[in-house]
Amino acid sequence: MKKWHSYKLSDVVRFNPSERLLKGEIAKKVPMDLLQPYTRGISGFEMASYTGGSKFRNGDTLMARITPCLENGKTAYVSMLDEDEVGFGSTEYIVFRNIEGITDNKFVYYFVTSPWFRDIAVKSMVGSSGRQRVQQAMLENRKELEERCYDISPEQPMLLLERCSACRAKADCRNIRSIG
Repeated sequence: MKKWHSYKLSDVVRFNPSERLLKGEIAKKVPMDLLQPYTRGISGFEMASYTGGSKFRNGDTLMARITPCLENGKTAYVSMLDEDEVGFGSTEYIVFRNIEGITDNKFVYYFVTSPWFRDIAVKSMVGSSGRQRVQQAMLENRKELEERCYDISPEQPMLLLERCSACRAKADCRNIRSIG
């Protein structure tokens, strides 16, 4: 019988990966108001001078870390950038990226948007009542991954994750077609 392993989320997903944008460089900016609740795509962007904020690439997942945006479902999958382009947005985003050979970028998106994960993020919030924020370190160190990620086999982690994300993507596409 194969032995299944438990992983912290930070073992299989990169949080706020390092990217390079120079101060003053013009790039695509995604402000918080362009993330629509419970919508995978990003509704638009603006060209702006980079002065700071979260940086991301296509395939990354953006999750609002501040109240009430997180509770309202502001999470999106980045796909509107050109190849090798870096975009930026609010400092109130947590950027999630897959780790090549371990996780799949669509799996990361569907995991982060799961009600289970969102509930953990909401419960980790601290701060004054009107400006609470997710404690990123608490998410990074969650060690319940084996219970929620369909168990990651040490022999075939990508196969399992690709099947999981493909199933969720098909369901998501069916829901989109049925809505519009």
